[in-house]
Amino acid sequence: MEQFKTYALMTGLTLLFIWFGNMIAGQSGMVIAFVAAAGMNFYAYYYSDQQVLKHYNAQPVDAHSEPELYNIVHRLTQRAGLPMPALYIIHEAQPNAFATGRDYEHAAVAVTEGLLELLDAQEVEAVIAHELSHIKHYDMLIGTVTATIAGAIAMLAQFGMFFGGGDRDRPNLFVTLALMFIMPLAATVIQMTVSRNREYMADEGAAKMTGHPEWLQSGIRKLDNYARGISMPEADPQTAHMFIINPFTGHDFSMQQLFSTHPSTEQRIARLEALK
Repeated sequence: MEQFKTYALMTGLTLLFIWFGNMIAGQSGMVIAFVAAAGMNFYAYYYSDQQVLKHYNAQPVDAHSEPELYNIVHRLTQRAGLPMPALYIIHEAQPNAFATGRDYEHAAVAVTEGLLELLDAQEVEAVIAHELSHIKHYDMLIGTVTATIAGAIAMLAQFGMFFGGGDRDRPNLFVTLALMFIMPLAATVIQMTVSRNREYMADEGAAKMTGHPEWLQSGIRKLDNYARGISMPEADPQTAHMFIINPFTGHDFSMQQLFSTHPSTEQRIARLEALK
């Protein structure tokens, strides 16, 4: 069922992108949008996981190099009925973690050195359970596709500035201008909403998987506090939604917080409290 929901969302966002191409540049814009969407979805599906791991210089680890981490993940995957994902360590001081991969057999979990140094074993287990919950519900593929389509719509809007109307004899300038601003905003809101809802779902899934909501409450509170004082130089907005805590938490930008892909830590802790 979760896989069906994922493909349905991918299809819906692709159709939105194609419709936008048609509105901006007529049939030629629709064809361009279709080809671009097909290519982006293909790339996002098969290669986005390796791209993000490479971007953060994530190093693979196993039962020999990180036995404690491996045992935690192995125990949780058996409890959740999931295959063992590939494990990675990111050599960053900011405590954080993310999951990636298009399906159960190609999943990966990456944690930073800062997270392993900061959290105790129970809190690490809760964070890993959060990431495994993302994997179980195909959240990372959804997040990657929504981010890709949102960025593509923004680029298409810029295309519309120069080629508005496409093969139409008399392009409607006001419609073109409105779409240029409204559609990228709408795509960003969709991306933000999907990501925030999935974070709440992963928190709840982690609480059920461990049986201890308070472990995740304590963990994300620590992560949030420390992330405010430690930046992640390699972080970029396109992948920020993947992390358990927004890597830009320490940047005090009001608009960035308004369009954050993460709910506030206070909201997450309150929801976890209600599960006790």
